[in-house]
Amino acid sequence: MDALATSLDNGTLPRSLLVEIARRAIDAGRASGDDAEATARTEAERLSRLRPGRVINATGVLLHTNLGRAQVAEAAAAAGEISAAHASPVEFDLTTGARGGRGAYVHALLTALTGADAALAVNNTAGALFLALAAVAGDRSVIVSRGELIEIGGSFRLPELMVASGARLVEVGTTNRTRLKDYSRALDDSVGAILKVHPSNYRIEGFTDAASYSELGNLAAASHVPLVADVGSGLLDGRVPWIEGPPPAWLAEEPAVRQTLIDGASVVLFSGDKLLGGPQAGIAVGTADAIETMRSHPVARAVRIAGPSLDSLAVTLEMYASGRGHEVPFWAMASLTDDTLRLRCQKVLDASSASGIIITDRSLPGAGTVPGKGIPGPMILIPGDAESIWRSLLDESIPIVGRRDERGLIIDLRAVSVVDDPVVAAGLTACR
Repeated sequence: MDALATSLDNGTLPRSLLVEIARRAIDAGRASGDDAEATARTEAERLSRLRPGRVINATGVLLHTNLGRAQVAEAAAAAGEISAAHASPVEFDLTTGARGGRGAYVHALLTALTGADAALAVNNTAGALFLALAAVAGDRSVIVSRGELIEIGGSFRLPELMVASGARLVEVGTTNRTRLKDYSRALDDSVGAILKVHPSNYRIEGFTDAASYSELGNLAAASHVPLVADVGSGLLDGRVPWIEGPPPAWLAEEPAVRQTLIDGASVVLFSGDKLLGGPQAGIAVGTADAIETMRSHPVARAVRIAGPSLDSLAVTLEMYASGRGHEVPFWAMASLTDDTLRLRCQKVLDASSASGIIITDRSLPGAGTVPGKGIPGPMILIPGDAESIWRSLLDESIPIVGRRDERGLIIDLRAVSVVDDPVVAAGLTACR
């Protein structure tokens, strides 16, 4: 076993892990007759490729869930690194010298950016929703449209989360049509909240109808019942004032945080990454009473956001607050012009001598945002065996992940840093 573990050592995996791989392979070989050395080498290679590292996302999916979703700004990443490697005032007030509120600066930024009375950041949006249901609704009924009982990645199902929170689910309407009167009929003294969830990872088309946020806001106010709105992707303001020109067409049906608050929501929940472009986090903004109820609930401790993520989120929000939202990597990628992308594509092809052509296709926002929408632009198509080329690029020292297509392999540079273009060119040359 010791000899096998030594033979597997290429300086990548720790010795204790190599010994465990060797032990399991030998045990399996004795039971099955398989080659223990071959089994161990396969497992060591698999684990080596699972180690933390970076890849180049050339899929054209800007928020690729399997590739880490939003790329945060360098300054935001640096803030998280400082917080992780050093002591930081995560719950310490440097003015008074006393214990301070966790995330107070982030909460101040969020209220300034959204117009909310109060704010709270937790570990992710599922955590924020769970906390909102447990705190605001408690063990009372929550009214929700059947068309919004979503399941998202990782088999996360909204009805199951609602049950786990202690809230009692009251379904209204149908899959494709839920009108305001459906909510009205379900209102009684047992109702603790109305919930509206943006079904961000799919679209229902055809004969559809849904109560708007403003309609539900008015109904909730008249009934003295809180409206909890999970808008999902974290579009701070539907006017998108941080980029030039009118809001992009692909954002036309995306609900925005500021406007949903104006429409009367007591609590608006959204993601800290995705369209916001920060680290993974769940954010709640709304009335002072609703947010304080969430902050003081026991579940708040269980879904607390980590210090490095909090600091990274702070810097991301500062970028919006200081008029630099266009520099957030997601928006910088989404706003690249056709001329810029076409020139980069041509330079990559010239540097690689690959037999590719430049085509126009759609990049996707990704991560369940604006389903069915895309951002048109130039990209590279390498005709041929897409599977073979795709796997070859994965074997590069910095793996390059392209997009397989019936026409060949597509390399979309929209989500690729310009400094990585030569790496992409070298990868294409190697797999020619």
